Amino acid sequence: MPRSTARSTKASELLDGAGSEAKGQRVNLDAALLAIDRACKGAVIRDRDVLETYAGDESEVEPVVPDAAVRARSTADVAAVLRACSEHGVPVTPRAGGTGRVGGAVPVRGGIVLATETMDQVLGVERADLNVVVQPGVVLGDLHRTVEEENLFYPPDPNSWASCRIGGNIACNAGGPRAFKYGVTRNWVLGLRAVTADGTILQVGKPTAKGVTGYDLAGLVVGSEGTLAVVTEARLRLTPKPEAVATLLVFLKDERAMEGVVTAALGRRLVPRCLEMLDRLALEIVKPQAGLDVPEGAHAMLLVELDGDRDVLQAQVEDCGMAMLEAGAVDVLVAKNESERERLWAARRELSYTMRRQAKNKLSEDVVVPRTRLGELVERCRALQDQHGIRMPSYGHAGDGNLHVNFLWDEPDERPRVDAAIRALFESVVAMGGTLSGEHGIGVLKAPYLGLEQSDALIDVQRRIKDVFDPKGILNPGKIFPRGHRAC
Repeated sequence: MPRSTARSTKASELLDGAGSEAKGQRVNLDAALLAIDRACKGAVIRDRDVLETYAGDESEVEPVVPDAAVRARSTADVAAVLRACSEHGVPVTPRAGGTGRVGGAVPVRGGIVLATETMDQVLGVERADLNVVVQPGVVLGDLHRTVEEENLFYPPDPNSWASCRIGGNIACNAGGPRAFKYGVTRNWVLGLRAVTADGTILQVGKPTAKGVTGYDLAGLVVGSEGTLAVVTEARLRLTPKPEAVATLLVFLKDERAMEGVVTAALGRRLVPRCLEMLDRLALEIVKPQAGLDVPEGAHAMLLVELDGDRDVLQAQVEDCGMAMLEAGAVDVLVAKNESERERLWAARRELSYTMRRQAKNKLSEDVVVPRTRLGELVERCRALQDQHGIRMPSYGHAGDGNLHVNFLWDEPDERPRVDAAIRALFESVVAMGGTLSGEHGIGVLKAPYLGLEQSDALIDVQRRIKDVFDPKGILNPGKIFPRGHRAC
């Protein structure tokens, strides 16, 4: 079980004895950097102003300025950095776009940030084999555009698609609204070139659509949050681009109605690619930005998207809308054109940032429960909000039960109530048969709660797996595992 029920965002409280370690690190840092500079001419950064840009990510974890950063340009550079750092015992924090939400890219142990943003090439689109080879620094939105120009489709679409990078998507097994129909990043990774902590270069996975030789190490590396290896190249699966897309707004009397309308659509053998929900509070927040005219009696909303062949899509849209109305939806509207679709989705993508403007402080949790219990979870959030006196607007992916629960507060003395509400949320989620994270990962912020969901024996198995890949514990230390575990 975790040692503390309160979650800190201060690096000094996350390090667990880092002071004595830091003295030893400084002794070896210069030796490691000298070896790195010899192998990677011009890649080492010591300028304080530049290093500050590598200190944090998009989480609430307090930034930590690294001792140095290295902008890798190749697999050979990454191997040289890890080899030197392993030899000299210097911590390494891998970093792609720095858009994570749980502190995964914050160098909480100091040391070196290994930045891969300059490894940003799409190395080849293989149309006939339906795959693409990319470097980790490729921005996801650029990959989308590149393959769609070839009439192909890469579905994963986390909210930060315009700025997040493939390396981070792989590290966190990113999902997004389209995950209900198409799955998450792991479902689209065929193979990886990855470098372990001692500089060993591995080719894991297969270039083929099928392959069961040995363990699935590619699947293991995906979602490991940079704690097992650093990915330098990925072969990703593609699918033909859908011919047409349609977006519906479905207004509901309350959150409990979601289960019925979604089940009704699925009962018509319709599989929307997106089923995004907004609870009462989130709907009130997004209304002005999206220009929504919410009908009387509606207190929750679904943003539904279907895709497919143009000649059958209109009939599917009508069938979906009718099924949802018959299941109790207050009203169903269809976006008239592409600009209206984009306005609705822009408001949804900006919702997290819009909520940040509602209070001085904000934390967000991306918990998951079985889809049929999502309405129950929203009601539980409302009860926790009343119990702890914290505003908790929620939105998320109704198709797969992934709810983004936000905690908004203004004054420092409210923080203990926020921490108590977060822990109570996690306990409720686990009791409902759910999981603590659907797409953000564990990182620093959720590490203290890992024991709520996983047994000591299971955590120990994962720790021993990390020991195989990273016996000296230099790769992204302080992430995933609760304090007190060696891998942390």
